[in-house]
Amino acid sequence: MVRLVPSMLVAAALVSTFWAVKPARAADPPADPCSLLPASDVARITGKNYNPPQSSAAPRPYANTNAGTDCTYAARGSGDQLLFRVYFDNSPAQATDLFAKLRMFYSPPTPVPGIGDDAYFDPRHAIHVRKGKVRYFLQLGDAEANQKALSALAALVAGKL
Repeated sequence: MVRLVPSMLVAAALVSTFWAVKPARAADPPADPCSLLPASDVARITGKNYNPPQSSAAPRPYANTNAGTDCTYAARGSGDQLLFRVYFDNSPAQATDLFAKLRMFYSPPTPVPGIGDDAYFDPRHAIHVRKGKVRYFLQLGDAEANQKALSALAALVAGKL
């Protein structure tokens, strides 16, 4: 018969707890995908106050792909709106493939280094980002002047994934 001392019991409890608890992976979708970009962060980066996002379903880009989430932020006191669209694909390979296929619809892209695994601005000055199995898109009007704020918002989201 094996005799367990208290320190062995504590170690056994820690090991069993470790194996019983499945840690959340960063690329797993949160219950509310809009929580990746709180209105307070949008306000801090853009310098304008925004209402909390209104969430709705984003269309599937192709048949048999995941639907996404649209998070629409309305600026208080102006007609400005920020669209944050996010998709959680089944794997990084699927996200990479879809990101490449969709890029041709937003040509010519302007690469944005240092954000996620791949990022670019489209001709309408919206930013598209892929990190792991997550793809997202941020659009704030159609002005080149918004690119600095969009880059900062995109980097903030990438840092949470």
